Amino acid sequence: MKLLTSLLMVSLTLAQQAMGQSVNQKDPESCTSIMVGKKASADGSVITSHTCDSWYRTWVNMVPAATYERDTVTAIYDGRMHTEFVADQSRVSVKGEIPQARHTYAFLDTSYPCINERQLGIGETTISGRKELENPKGMFMIEELERIALQRCSTAREAIRLMGELIKKYGYADSGECLTIADPKEVWHFEVFGEGKEQIGGVWAAVRIPDDHVGVSANISRISTLNLKDTDRYMASDNVFEVAKRLGYWDGKETFKFWKAYSGTNYFGEVKSFSIREFFILNTLAPSLKLDYNAEELPISVKPDKAVDVTDVMALLRQTYEGTEYDMTQNLKVVVKDRKSGQTDTIISPKANPWMRPDEVKMLNGIKEGVVKNVRNISVPQCAYSTVIQLRDWLPDAVGGIVWFSMDNPGQSPRVPIFCGITDLPALYKICGNHRYREDAALWHYRRANKLAALKWGTSRQVMEKNIRHFEEKGQRELPFVEAQYQSLLQAEGEEAARAYLTGYTADFIGATLLRWDEMAAQYWNESRFGF
Repeated sequence: MKLLTSLLMVSLTLAQQAMGQSVNQKDPESCTSIMVGKKASADGSVITSHTCDSWYRTWVNMVPAATYERDTVTAIYDGRMHTEFVADQSRVSVKGEIPQARHTYAFLDTSYPCINERQLGIGETTISGRKELENPKGMFMIEELERIALQRCSTAREAIRLMGELIKKYGYADSGECLTIADPKEVWHFEVFGEGKEQIGGVWAAVRIPDDHVGVSANISRISTLNLKDTDRYMASDNVFEVAKRLGYWDGKETFKFWKAYSGTNYFGEVKSFSIREFFILNTLAPSLKLDYNAEELPISVKPDKAVDVTDVMALLRQTYEGTEYDMTQNLKVVVKDRKSGQTDTIISPKANPWMRPDEVKMLNGIKEGVVKNVRNISVPQCAYSTVIQLRDWLPDAVGGIVWFSMDNPGQSPRVPIFCGITDLPALYKICGNHRYREDAALWHYRRANKLAALKWGTSRQVMEKNIRHFEEKGQRELPFVEAQYQSLLQAEGEEAARAYLTGYTADFIGATLLRWDEMAAQYWNESRFGF
């Protein structure tokens, strides 16, 4: 076990160094969010999502609702994204204070807070933008805007308006950010930037994804033209045009495009409003549109060719483009022969995987040029956690809102249902494992198996993918029973008993996944074919 731990820690350290990461930096290519309108989804739910693709904290906690006296204040923080447990204040600083609300809603406190008890859900992706727009003197980082919105709002529109007011009054201090904000009726794509070094404020715009459409955000500003007369579909800060003119980003004559004014170029230095991830996801869901990867911009949303199930979103967040021209392992296929049956199969080379570090890619391409393509996958090993948030207006809020939650690489880890009506989570989920190896952190119970599987992904994947399917199917199969049981308990014994049932179900589901991934880690470790 000591050797196993050492190998895993070396692997993690090398991965961090290869990504150029420290725990206090943002990866400019981190996070993907997929949105689905209620008429585009298979069951009428509204969906948003988030892959938190960098070395952020992995502890998760359910913060209860609260009532406060008049004339109280609440602190606004910086640094909570890199803490090790709920009460850890070692990296936290207070940016300022604002008046506290009389009543706050319960919410799920992830690194980027993601859902509240009223089925308000939020996904996130960093879009960076022009560096000169950032002003650290502003009070709000993006994660604190999310927290305050979840504590005070019940709809996406209400959340956008509140965040706009807070930005205008107290200032925005973060880099360019996108939030994908959903409630059981609709989902919005919201982008925000600072107002420049001389102004403590911010500039933002939001576009509603049509009910029969899907949208994607993956680290690039996507909002194009704004029709602010159409208040059902567009919102923006009152300075959205003025700031662009004042700072010389828009001449006032050409057609105003939000992404072009405030983002400028993407992280590759291109004047473009999408990346491979937006193109792949939109093209996969709407192949009939024949979208052009060489275009300057793609639509912010598209109508899918067929209804999108919540499991389709889960599958897209696992994507490594396998079998397509973007598959980085396409030239690493080998033929293997089963010892018992004698049957042969073509698989990825047992020593290759779609999440190879940049140094591994360089080494293989040094041996033979073009063996591996260095393409940014949707699923990445540096992911801290990911969410697929499903919101359903035909059910009570407590059971209608679900976060299908996964720790570590979404291409290797299971998803567990965290209902927005639960009151607590297992202790292992309240400890971050991204700072160091910790047996008491849930992350490492998944990561051990995931890292070992990646060492010979070509042969280990069958077991892991079978277990991923098992828990995905279990969650979907048992969901109608859980909903019925909740409603039965609600009527017979009241809300406290019904919520206790949801809390226990989530805890049991989590426990089953932890046990299965521990068993896989032991299996991979003991199998002689790994040749340690």
